Amino acid sequence: MQTNQFKGVLVMLITVLIWGGTFPVAKAALLSLDAFWMSSIRYSVAALVLLALLYWREGAGALRYHGKLLPASFFGVLGITGFSVLVFVGLARSSPEHAAIIMALQAPIVAFVHWALKGTRPANFTLACVSIAIFGVFLVISKGDPASIASSGSFLGDILVFLGAMCWISYTIGAVSFPGWSALRFTTLTCLPGTVGIFLATGIATLSGHASVPAAATVIAVGWELAYLALFTVVLAVLFWNMAIGYLGALNAMLLGNLVPVVTFAIRILQGHRFATIELAGAALVVAALIANNLYLRGRITAAAA
Repeated sequence: MQTNQFKGVLVMLITVLIWGGTFPVAKAALLSLDAFWMSSIRYSVAALVLLALLYWREGAGALRYHGKLLPASFFGVLGITGFSVLVFVGLARSSPEHAAIIMALQAPIVAFVHWALKGTRPANFTLACVSIAIFGVFLVISKGDPASIASSGSFLGDILVFLGAMCWISYTIGAVSFPGWSALRFTTLTCLPGTVGIFLATGIATLSGHASVPAAATVIAVGWELAYLALFTVVLAVLFWNMAIGYLGALNAMLLGNLVPVVTFAIRILQGHRFATIELAGAALVVAALIANNLYLRGRITAAAA
């Protein structure tokens, strides 16, 4: 049992490091490559790797949709296309730390989604933690000056990242509509239509002048960033996340997952970025609130099982 826990913690920490580096790496690539073409290249590679893995792990039968092509396409376009395009177009106009801290709100937002859809009101403690986390995000984005938000060049980008996060939340909730499908199968069979959606969005953006076909030299110049975003963040981290849940359980994995913004901020500091004290305080509030809520939920589950 302890061996499995050690493996789970190790795998989850690797996942945290990978995801924590996602936005700084993507931001570097976006200096040379627009978000549409970056997403197209990223998911082209990832989709092929996922297909190979699914065939290897579950056989040719797992590659069939068995009557679920339409719902898989819906969630694939919503989650993969919507998330990738909105988040990375937003990131091009914002900063890695803003994107990471906004994405950290996904877990508490799910509680509100369940409240709206199923009438399950979150506990008062959870609502308090969510409020504190939102206030922390506000401090990071505004640097303590509310008037600066509307005039900030990153405001539109932050909104797009938030909308991308909402797309991903809908995608993850949609996974329950596919009972009997493994996480790898759901990821792969939704990734395929989602990638097609990215191609279509990229084509429209290119024809309308909002994106441009990159030169081969440009793609090669950001080759390692693209490899990281395709192979590490989409394939390896997702597989490791599922492994961690198997070893530790969802709550424990999510507890460690709350450290992703910490890694992003640390990378940005190593890159030479200097944060205002209030930005660091806001980030600390977000992480602390998410961890506190996780521990609270763990206590409720333990008490209910007793």
